[in-house]
Amino acid sequence: MSAFLSLIAVSAVLAANFQGGMPNSAPAIPASSIAQELRAFGVLGSVLHIAAHPDDENTQLITYLSRGRHYRVAYLSVTRGDGGQNVLGPEFGEELGVIRTQELMAARRIDGGRQFFTRAIDFGYSKSPDETLRIWDRRQVLSDVVRVIRTFRPDVMTTSFSPEPARGQHGHHTASAILGLEAFKLAGDSKAFPEHLDTLTPWQARRILMGGGRGGAAENAQAIRIDVGGADLLSGEPFSSISGRSRSQHKTQGFGNISGRGGGGPSFQSFVVLGGAPATVDPMDGIDTTWARIPGGAEIAKITGEAIEKFDPNNPAASVPMLLAIRTRVAALPGDALVDEKRLQLDKIILDCLGLTVAATLRQAEVVPGETLTLRNTVTVRSAVVPVKWQGLRAPGMARPLQLGEALRVNQSASHDAQLKLTSDMPLSQPYWLREEPATGLYRVDKPGLIGLPENPPALLIRFDLEIDGRQFTVTAEPVQVDSEAGKGGNADRLLAAAGRKLEVVAPIALAFASEVRLFAPAAVRNVEVEVRALRPGAAGSLRLDAPTGWQVVPSAQPFRLAKVDDKARLSFQVTAPAQPAAAVITAEAEVGGRRYRTARVDIHYEHIPPILLQPLARIRAVSLDLQKRGRRVGYLPGAGDSVAGALAQMGYEVKLLTGADLTADGLSGLDAVVIGVRAFNVRDDLAARLQTLFEYVKAGGNVLEQYNRPNGLKTDQFAPYSLRLSNDRVTDENAAVTFLAPGHPVLTTPNKISSADFEGWIQERGIYYPTQWDDRWTAILASGDPGEEPLKGGLLVARYGEGYFVYTGLVFFRELSAGVPGAYRLFANMVSLGKEK
Repeated sequence: MSAFLSLIAVSAVLAANFQGGMPNSAPAIPASSIAQELRAFGVLGSVLHIAAHPDDENTQLITYLSRGRHYRVAYLSVTRGDGGQNVLGPEFGEELGVIRTQELMAARRIDGGRQFFTRAIDFGYSKSPDETLRIWDRRQVLSDVVRVIRTFRPDVMTTSFSPEPARGQHGHHTASAILGLEAFKLAGDSKAFPEHLDTLTPWQARRILMGGGRGGAAENAQAIRIDVGGADLLSGEPFSSISGRSRSQHKTQGFGNISGRGGGGPSFQSFVVLGGAPATVDPMDGIDTTWARIPGGAEIAKITGEAIEKFDPNNPAASVPMLLAIRTRVAALPGDALVDEKRLQLDKIILDCLGLTVAATLRQAEVVPGETLTLRNTVTVRSAVVPVKWQGLRAPGMARPLQLGEALRVNQSASHDAQLKLTSDMPLSQPYWLREEPATGLYRVDKPGLIGLPENPPALLIRFDLEIDGRQFTVTAEPVQVDSEAGKGGNADRLLAAAGRKLEVVAPIALAFASEVRLFAPAAVRNVEVEVRALRPGAAGSLRLDAPTGWQVVPSAQPFRLAKVDDKARLSFQVTAPAQPAAAVITAEAEVGGRRYRTARVDIHYEHIPPILLQPLARIRAVSLDLQKRGRRVGYLPGAGDSVAGALAQMGYEVKLLTGADLTADGLSGLDAVVIGVRAFNVRDDLAARLQTLFEYVKAGGNVLEQYNRPNGLKTDQFAPYSLRLSNDRVTDENAAVTFLAPGHPVLTTPNKISSADFEGWIQERGIYYPTQWDDRWTAILASGDPGEEPLKGGLLVARYGEGYFVYTGLVFFRELSAGVPGAYRLFANMVSLGKEK
């Protein structure tokens, strides 16, 4: 199945994505892709695959089913992977979830599947499915899984994991299978989640299986074994190669080096039936996957088979008359979600055979509510086998539809400009699941029809009305930015080749605080700065800060006027903290042209995914706390990416960013401490050779604080002066009790007296990848454990080395500091202060 099918789903998803028209076709589709699509049109089998996270999907199975059997195949990832870590950069949390969403979309474009999600938030590693389902809100996530089943309407469902809890199994994994099995049983029941039935109908899949040999399927005596090996019929590429390329898109998880190579030989996977009708030979036993399953569809199956047999890759247009005849027969069938989808698929095949392309382009991808857009709309056809007319153009915001009736000439682009007036209240672009504050473990979505979609529907769709050999077609195009030089001459190929970003609705200004956290002493007055950047010329208005009761802001508002795009104004407010320790969220709000905007701007760029623009609320976490520190200058050696250097600056330290080349006596001179970023010894190649110099710095009285590394993929076995053995052990309960093993140690007493209160309000977890064995010259400071488990003692280890201190910690300070957790700042200050008198 093609990338076209990876973008669509039936029923509500079709309505949300296309609103009555076909998606725009791509230019110059290779004949092999058209042939693949034609074969897929003749097959009506569907499989929904369910697991918990990005990278949990069985890409070999998806590839085999979509490209080998031509089924509709989709992957439902219960979460977007927002609780993981990022080996490529500093993004985590919601930003990481958006990146991994795009990585999954990129993977599906390769293996031919589609992508769905629930609203569940990945909150990090869970040791229990019971904990997982409690935090996620079991009923709500179950509703989402049922919604996806009713939307996609699969014949068969598969899970990656067993629904039976097992020691060492991620609770999210087990929970995904539990939800899949329960949803399988409920999706066909009209009494279950009746709120879906305004737009959807009940759907009962034939069976649900646990697949891929995971969770004991391979050893089960009743397991079904199928060969998922082989090669793509048209390209000749082995399925193992395609699935490897698909999996390699999970680059934020370190899968970028997975080879896309592989042979086309046998590759067996096992499946066991978890529910529904039994199967003995194949997951699709007893299921008609042809058009004959549709009343009146037998003749369509016959003619489609003839069309496949007669398809000429050297002349795809020769198939158009037969395809138009099939279209007439499909149009006569009663309405059905699957048939409706197949109608769209057939229309795309016809357009591809004709070499017919459409494009709606604009000079700038970013638009502001209330603006008027000028779009260049272009149609090109490359075959004269049947007459084609461009009848008209429709779009929201047009004063009136454009009536044309223009006969198209082969290989000559027809273009017409259209102006669209955007409404002043048009919502700003932001992933739909991030538009509201989330609940614990669950994103809030105000429009139920969006639930399940991988990303937002297009902000705007242009409808091209066409007549092909007397038949009416409607093709939709999402406006995209086009390079003005590349698009000169109006040639559609050049226009489409130059097309870049999709249309985004943005505010006329972007707001940004100088940091994500601002620390205050109780009752202290500090300046809080907000940068206002113009995204349109002549941006003028006023800015205010919205603070909760107990926090005072002066002045109440400040004016700004920015003449040119990218002009910036930095406005400073005096903020007074409450007399007692407290935490607050302070939001910036600008009024421009009578409308209020509260958005920051986050641009994310990685080569393997499209550019990402986020417009979250512009806010800062203000924390009033009693914080003491010692030392003045700290060196920070970045790892895989975090914001700890900024937290050190907020604590009052002068921070020097270090590279491996700075690990010399001169480079470390004058530093009171060196902090090493998370996973530095997993991702950096410039540290191992310089470690001895770092150890000498400690021996002479320096202080090094090393944050956690993963046990796998270490660049060196010696990353500390005394031996440590890392593990995958962790404490996942962020509220787990903490015992002080060395209560008199200076890391717990100086300059801040640490108590159990300092471990309140932590987020996601206590710590990860704890050492389990260490040299007896290390002192274990803390012990903590998840319910029912022995406490772990490796979360914070401190050693004297010569005249200085070396600290190793698996505590997740990179999460806690960015979240403004007061106790994390106090303990971190003590670690940095070790050995310092003032």
